This record gives sequence, structure tokens and C-alpha cells, in this order.
Amino acid sequence: MSLRTDAPGPLRRRGPRPILLHLGLAMLRSSASIAASLNSNPAWPRSNASPPHPAAAPGGPGADGPSRAGPPPDPGFPAAVLAEALRQDTELLAGIAAYRRHPFRRDLPDPPTVWAEGGSRLLDYATGGDGPVVLFVPSLVNRAYVLDLAPGHSLLRFLAGHGVRPLLLDWGWPGKLERGFTLTDYIAGRLERAIAAAGALAGGKVVLAGYCMGGLLALAAAERRPDLVAALALLATPWDFHAAGADQASQAARLLPLLEPAFALDGTLPIDGLQLLFALLDPFGVTEKYRAFARLDPAGPRAALFVALEDWLNDGVPLAAPVARACLGAWYGANAPARGAWQIAGLPVDPRRLRLPCFVAVPRRDRIVPPESARPLAALIDGAVLHTPGAGHIGMAAGSNAETALWRPLLAWLRRDG
Repeated sequence: MSLRTDAPGPLRRRGPRPILLHLGLAMLRSSASIAASLNSNPAWPRSNASPPHPAAAPGGPGADGPSRAGPPPDPGFPAAVLAEALRQDTELLAGIAAYRRHPFRRDLPDPPTVWAEGGSRLLDYATGGDGPVVLFVPSLVNRAYVLDLAPGHSLLRFLAGHGVRPLLLDWGWPGKLERGFTLTDYIAGRLERAIAAAGALAGGKVVLAGYCMGGLLALAAAERRPDLVAALALLATPWDFHAAGADQASQAARLLPLLEPAFALDGTLPIDGLQLLFALLDPFGVTEKYRAFARLDPAGPRAALFVALEDWLNDGVPLAAPVARACLGAWYGANAPARGAWQIAGLPVDPRRLRLPCFVAVPRRDRIVPPESARPLAALIDGAVLHTPGAGHIGMAAGSNAETALWRPLLAWLRRDG
């Protein structure tokens, strides 16, 4: 959306990022499977084994009788495992190659910018419209255009076509100033000023809608500035970071010392470092989906949507080092939000203090923000509407069934409470 010095040129897709990590994981799994096959036999008993019969003991009456060791190893088993490993690896490489040469390019024009500060800007998707004004707040680690991905896959253009005036806060690329930002700088500073600018356009309060990490930012801002916010929508927003597994969440915090050299380079956690952290959630998920992509019709709509989403996923944004430390250490490591210990500008963020209409969308197949992490927000906010679509984290917002999963339920809530 904004020009960047690192922007890839035509036909230079970089995904899946980091490519060496995903190729290395695939190679590791194949090598482990092949090595294990050389020392195993699927015909051998693997469990519930009985102790040797006394007759089979050395010198026993049946010592010279038939062996009870089971059938002999199948000499074809290692070869079959090798063939399957080669097939999967070939399919993975074919999927990556097909993705990189796919002709899809996102070409949606940007709507007008109605406010800007530093590297951030506020985009107006229904300039001059008189419907409810809804300010969408995306994550700091992904590009904002996931909510305006492609024709037929744009939540913002859908809402604009149904009488809503959506505004999108594009955080932009962190420059020298933003690289020193804390969460307080983003929330109590830039976000609150963006909300004020949106309110000036609306002539009053606005609806605030946060997606993923953006939901946490929106929640804190709504609690701080009830004079500016009429209602709040939280879409796939984490809260209890230990609900789906404290050990896995704490593992991310334990990586902080290893990331400090990256922080020292330019004051950010770089994109590939972020992608590595996401890969820890599902180490083989990327390789599996690229294998599946290799089997799709490259000219079909499913392939085009896959490429659009992968382009967005691989077009990330570095995260300011102070924010990265807070997210990994305080959120994932200490579970500060759920414990009531997360503070912005010295004040705790407590959803129980909200006194405004709230819509909480918790996709049931979310592997990035597990439902167990997001659902507690609805219980903490008095009168919140809980919506649980049968979708994934990204599919709910921009997938082939997004209109049914999220767009229309959100529109109905906005018409009623927004």
C-alpha cells in the first residue's frame, strides 16, 4: 500500500518465508522417516507384548521349537517410505514453484487518505458516506490490506457497499521514530489520535474494530477513551495466552535473549524472525499447504485466493523492539492480559470496565489465536455478543466463506448496535 525500499519486484515472490526454515523442516521430517524405516517393521508387534513363553527360554523344552519373534522384516518397507518421502518433497517444491510463477497480482486501488502521522495513515473506504463510521485496527505485524485483499475478498468494500463507512488504519512501515515505540506510544498516542481524526469525520463517536493483535490495541484504546468510541468489535483477538498451553506460550518468551542481536541491528524484530515465531505454532503447516496447492488447478479461483493470502502473509512488517519484548515477554511469557497485569500509560487494561456494545468473533478453527485464548473476552465484557464461526483465523476475514462467516454477522451487529 505504501512504497517501501524492500518491496519485491514483479515475479520475485519470496514465500514461504523464511524459505530455508521450511525446506529444512521438510528435509528433517523426510530424513527421520527414512532412518526410522530402516530399523522398524510394520509387521512387528509394537505394544501389549507378552513376556517370552518359558518354553522358549534357553534350555527349555521348546528351545529348539519354532521362533516366536514374529514375521521377518518386510524388505520393501524402507523402499516404500523412501518413495513416499521423495513424492512429498517433490510435491512441496512443485507447490512453491507454482506459487512463485502464478500470475495473480493484487491491483486494488487505495482509497483516499484522510489522516496521516509518521508512517501511518487512515484510509476512507466510503468517502462522504453517511453510514456509521467504523475504524478498523489491524495487527502491527501484518500488512493492513488483509481486510481489503482482492475483489470479492474485501471486508471493507463489502461494508462500504452496505451503508457503512469503513476506515482502515494502515500502521505502515516502522521508521526511525516508530522503532522506539512502546505499546503505550502506539495505543495512547498514535491510535488515539487516529480515533480522534475518525471522530472528526463522523461528527461524533465511532465504532472501533480490532483484528488479531489489533483487537488488543483497540480494546485498550476503547477503555481509555469512551468519549470517542461508541462500540467495539474484537475479531480473533487473543486474551488468555496460556489457555491453550502455557508451555508453548512460554517457549516464545524464552526466545527473547536469542532475538536481542536482531533487535540491535535496526531496532526491530525483522519479518523473517516473526515468521519463524509463527512457524513454531505449526511447524509443518506451511509445507502441507504448499503440497496441497500443487494439486490445485492454477487457473482456478481457489489457487488465486491461495496466492493472494500467501502474498499477504509473506509481505509482513517488522515489529519495533520494545513492542516485541512486551508481546513475547509480558503477553506470551507472563500472560499479563489475563492476569490483569497488562498496563498502558501506567493504567491496567481491564475489559470488565467497558460499558459499550461489544461484538467478539472467535473462529472455531483458529490455529493462530486458539478459541480458548479469545473466548474469555466475551465473558469479561458485560453484554458482549459472542460469534463463533466455523472458520480459521484468516479465512474468517478474507476466505472464500468470509461473507457468511463474519461479514454479514458483523454488518447485522453494526446496524443494531453500531
